[in-house]
Amino acid sequence: MAPRTKASAAGILALLLEPEPLLKQHALKALNPLVPQFWVEISEFIAIIEGLYEGDELSQDGRNSAALLASKVYYYLGDYDEALSFALGAGPAFQAERNVLGSEEYIDTVISKAIDQYVGARADDEEGRIQVDPRLQAIIENVFKRCIEFGEYKQAAGIALESHRLDIVARIYSHTKDTEILAYVMEAVLDTGFKLSYRTEVLHFLFPLFPLPTSHSSHIHTIIRLLVSLSDVSVTIGLFSALIPKERLLAYQVAFDLVEGGTQDFLQGLRDALPAGEGADAEVYGKLREILSGEESIKLYLQFLQRNNKVDLLILRNSKDSLDPRSSVYHTALSLQNAFMHSGTASDAFLRQNLEWLAKASNWSKFSATAALGVIHKGNLDHGMELLGPYLPGAEGAGAAGGPYSEGGALYALGLVNAGHGSGRVVETYLIEKLKAANQDPVQHGAALGLGVADMGAGNTEAYDALKETLYTDSAVGGEAAGLAMGLVMLGNPSEERRNEMLLYAHETQHEKIIRGLSVGIAFLYYSRQEEADEVVKDMLADKDPIIRYGGVYTLALAYAGTANNSAIRQLLHIAVSDTSDDVRRAAVTSLAFLLYKNPSQVPRMVQLLSESYNPHVRCGATLALGISCAGTGSQDAVEILEPMTKDPVDFVRQGALTALGMVLVQQSEASSPSLASTRALYQKIISDKHEDPMARFGASLGQGFIDAGGRNVTITLQSRSGTRNMKAIVGMVLFCQFWYWYPLAHCACLAFDPTAIIGLNEDLKAPKFDFISNARPSLFAYPQPTKPPTKETVEKVATAVLSTTAKAKAREKIKKREAEGDLMETDEKTDAKKSPNVSTPKAEDSQESKERSGDISPIAGSMSNLTEVIVVHEGDSKPSQSSKKREPNSEILANFSRVTPSQLSYIAFPTEGRFKPVRAIAPTKTNKTGKNAGTSSNADVIVGGGGILILQDRQLGEEVELIEWHDEDHDVPMDVNLPAPVAQAPAPVVDDGPEAEPPESFEYPFDNDT
Repeated sequence: MAPRTKASAAGILALLLEPEPLLKQHALKALNPLVPQFWVEISEFIAIIEGLYEGDELSQDGRNSAALLASKVYYYLGDYDEALSFALGAGPAFQAERNVLGSEEYIDTVISKAIDQYVGARADDEEGRIQVDPRLQAIIENVFKRCIEFGEYKQAAGIALESHRLDIVARIYSHTKDTEILAYVMEAVLDTGFKLSYRTEVLHFLFPLFPLPTSHSSHIHTIIRLLVSLSDVSVTIGLFSALIPKERLLAYQVAFDLVEGGTQDFLQGLRDALPAGEGADAEVYGKLREILSGEESIKLYLQFLQRNNKVDLLILRNSKDSLDPRSSVYHTALSLQNAFMHSGTASDAFLRQNLEWLAKASNWSKFSATAALGVIHKGNLDHGMELLGPYLPGAEGAGAAGGPYSEGGALYALGLVNAGHGSGRVVETYLIEKLKAANQDPVQHGAALGLGVADMGAGNTEAYDALKETLYTDSAVGGEAAGLAMGLVMLGNPSEERRNEMLLYAHETQHEKIIRGLSVGIAFLYYSRQEEADEVVKDMLADKDPIIRYGGVYTLALAYAGTANNSAIRQLLHIAVSDTSDDVRRAAVTSLAFLLYKNPSQVPRMVQLLSESYNPHVRCGATLALGISCAGTGSQDAVEILEPMTKDPVDFVRQGALTALGMVLVQQSEASSPSLASTRALYQKIISDKHEDPMARFGASLGQGFIDAGGRNVTITLQSRSGTRNMKAIVGMVLFCQFWYWYPLAHCACLAFDPTAIIGLNEDLKAPKFDFISNARPSLFAYPQPTKPPTKETVEKVATAVLSTTAKAKAREKIKKREAEGDLMETDEKTDAKKSPNVSTPKAEDSQESKERSGDISPIAGSMSNLTEVIVVHEGDSKPSQSSKKREPNSEILANFSRVTPSQLSYIAFPTEGRFKPVRAIAPTKTNKTGKNAGTSSNADVIVGGGGILILQDRQLGEEVELIEWHDEDHDVPMDVNLPAPVAQAPAPVVDDGPEAEPPESFEYPFDNDT
């Protein structure tokens, strides 16, 4: 007989009112399993249950049961704080409840609440003064113990990290000896919103736990990221000292990787702190200094860009033919497109071939055209002054013919050539001198921008003071550049004095350009400072001046760049929908990209609603947010949002969408991204459409420059290869976003261009010839096919079709004619037949064949084969082959200095029998939840680290090595922007050089005879 289900707990609840303690204790134990079903009834007795727990009437076991019962009731009532409080009082009863079937959800919720309370208490207890409840401590210790027992190491490490229990992290590592646990903790503390002081403490704690890396160790990428994030000279020097005796090649590799993400002052500190060394070690330390200067990496990447330049000049020619050079907007657009496509390649072929177009630049378009040289020759540190010499102030002939716009553009270009590497070099002193001597706005503007870009993050007080003097001249054009450059020079080095003087002058001046320059300059001061910027962000966002609020938005974005800080994201989203200024709202949406660029797959979902906003400025901000955060990923989610926005009714929204598409699809192939071909066709259509809005054509030109940037050998990314923030890239993109107000700032987008190559070097830092394998279909990562020039079409003449009805009519006419002549010819035919007995009468088949040749065929056959056709044959085209296409191979062999895109890194392998092998993994292994290699399962995944410059281990030491010959680029002056420009007021008419024709003689028109 089945047991009867209870309909009410009233009977057991009545026992709680009995005077006998044993009955009450029995009732408490009986009620515990009934709480899920009768918690509503039991809640009416909660006061009595609490009294039994707090009183002395029951035994300890009974009081624990009362506490557990009260905890469960409060859990079902939704009061989790009270539920946790009584669970702590339940003691052993709560621990025993873990084994009760059906209590899992209650136990998990209470433990989660306990963890939250413990983490909150430990986070607030920075000085160790707050005493945590021992009962709560016991629960958390039990959680740690169970996690370790069941192998949930990352869960335990995460709780330990949040609760500042680094001793638990050490215990887990001592138990597992798994460096992945340490890597997980490091990534968690770097990519989430922990305070800077605690982040530094954790990194210093983790570094000694890592074993000393050896060749092919799996944690080399992690150590590089830790060192770059920590930027501690003493720690890094200790690692070099430990590696040099046994792992000299790995020391070189670490140095190259540090250059990828380290700041100028950190690398300079390392060079100064490296010992001189003795004997053989002296040569090793000398090479390390050479590598840490950064010049070796720049030279290698320049070689790669020059050797693999795949720029399609026909695209540029088509743009030049479509964009009217007399418009400064279109001239600047084409200058930027050419500069981006040739960035770092040192190729000036397009400029040399179009000097007439170049000569039409005037005023600020001449400034932009000259500055574009800095983008083309970016990184050419040794020849920068030589290349720009004819245009720099003081050069022979430049002052008279070039004018201030050419001089200012050349100074700006000089800064772009030496971007981030000007500190302590001749160029730094030169720019400071020219800035102090400048007395014209374009020259001041170019010198200030060039000094700021070249001295980025150097902290040079002399440069800062020179810029401040320029600012105090109160020139709108020069003051804007000075405000930006002051922030660039002191990038990430805020001080209350600098902040106050910049804010004070921003409030005093009447020039909006200066206010904007100072506001964004303050944002640069607080780069990566996180909570240190909270106070100044609060003050700037509360200012009544919308331009200062605009700077406050970028201050917030740069302070928390790459952290995905929830509080900062919520603040930006609130500003995006509430601020009264359209500029501030647009900046807030755009700034989401700088917080979330490490999680690009989240951005399309976050900005999808914003992309449909009624406010066009918010929609424009959404386009740039997608472009910057998803740059180089080929994210189909981003493309699906951007493609409809290219048809937006507002011109600047279309401009943003077209620009962003180029960023997203850079280095994508038609096989990997189905939208690539349609996007390229869209660019060509918009640029060639003379009725399209100028802003949209400008955006299409920028997008076309981005999609083929750097000779199709660079990607756009805000992360360094070590996985840390790419300082130059982030700053460059912030400056690029200011092109809304000032086109010359768009050149700074080239700071975010990152060459995608595998460059192998031996222990002598020379490049040997070797091959490696890409285990993917070649079309998946292939260069785009070059654009085909328009072909001449010729018409092939074919036989005129003869309809079957016409053929039959002609046949009938012949028959009638023969019948009419039959009487006359009958005798002759018979005679001929007798003379020629071998001639037989035609058979039916022969008759049918002759009919087909003459056109007398069946209606169906005739209608299919003899219709009139015009066959168009393109010159140079071959007829299609009857044989089927060859099957594409699943892999390809690549040589040293080959392009390898970020998504291709996981497919790269070195042959096991090969002579050379890299000392570290080509790319860190990414695993999914199943533990298998995730590869490139999602286009939006960003593979951090890997590729780049690899130090190779030679397995055949002593044998001769074949080296790659260096590609020397011609460093002649690429163009002459000083050619006389045409009159700017009106287009010059086309006239002949001969004498003017005389007017015709007078005559009288015969109106009456006009027939």
